[in-house]
Amino acid sequence: MNSSLMLRRFFCFNSTTTAVAAASSTSSKKKPLVFLGSPQVAATVLDALFKASKAPNSLFEVAAIVTQPPAKRDRGKKLMPSPVAEFALDTAFPSDLILTPERAGEDTFLSTLRALQPELCITAAYGNILPTKFLNIPPMGTVNIHPSLLPLYRGAAPVQRALQAPDLLALLFSEGSKLLIHELPSILDGSARLKAQPQDDSKATLAPKISVDESWLSFDQEASVLHNKVRAFAGWPGTRAKVAIVDDENGRRNIVELKIITTRVCDHSIVQGDEADDITYVKDSLVFPCGRSTALEVLELQLPGKKVFRAAAFWNGLRGQKLKKL
Repeated sequence: MNSSLMLRRFFCFNSTTTAVAAASSTSSKKKPLVFLGSPQVAATVLDALFKASKAPNSLFEVAAIVTQPPAKRDRGKKLMPSPVAEFALDTAFPSDLILTPERAGEDTFLSTLRALQPELCITAAYGNILPTKFLNIPPMGTVNIHPSLLPLYRGAAPVQRALQAPDLLALLFSEGSKLLIHELPSILDGSARLKAQPQDDSKATLAPKISVDESWLSFDQEASVLHNKVRAFAGWPGTRAKVAIVDDENGRRNIVELKIITTRVCDHSIVQGDEADDITYVKDSLVFPCGRSTALEVLELQLPGKKVFRAAAFWNGLRGQKLKKL
């Protein structure tokens, strides 16, 4: 059954009885693990766990999946499961064992988790705080795949804060999945504790959660800083800029919000407009003047409610009007 057909069943929060009954049907020889994750990069980790659990000598099985509740997508029109849930459903994982609590501290959810009796929990970008009463349930603890060089960049957005890039984030979770599968046997037999090393709190830096307000680009900054921000925020929340479209014939000035999709740092001399805030067009890009005499080339952009289009199409649509940064 595909994910769309199973969606209605998935939306309902699963009862303890149903979940435990489904879990008990799997092999009792393997240690049950519960996986927690939500975005697409976490699905990479889940895929690695599924494949490793099917190996003849595997010591574990995925007993349940915990993920964020369904949310509206496609401009708010459709209620859809998280990418992890969608991936699990497409691999025929039982929908009754996909748990979607609003918060990980809910009593009903914790009762379900206790009844599943997981030996170990594994979390990868779950997106919810795990309270102590959750952490006390699995006897072997909870392993977190965290794509940063801890104690550096502690927090919800380590890669984005370090780079200020989705491609790097996916790579790190892929590599983290391989490391997890390699180390799972030692975690399950307890020997991992002998080589575990405490973090040096004196070296800790923070990578706080990203807010939507941070998506705005300030062209007073250098182009390299803005380019890295576009790359880092491409998945969410994206990057935005306001520009003015000016008609010299009638003096009309229209303010437009743009979502900046693809950029590069200008590596040639800036083609100056008539004024310092003029945005020019060079070859295939809009050139935004930035701080310290640098320039950012915008290759792809998007108007609210429209599809992504190339800079050339946007420039041609101006029909001779000027474009200015704000």
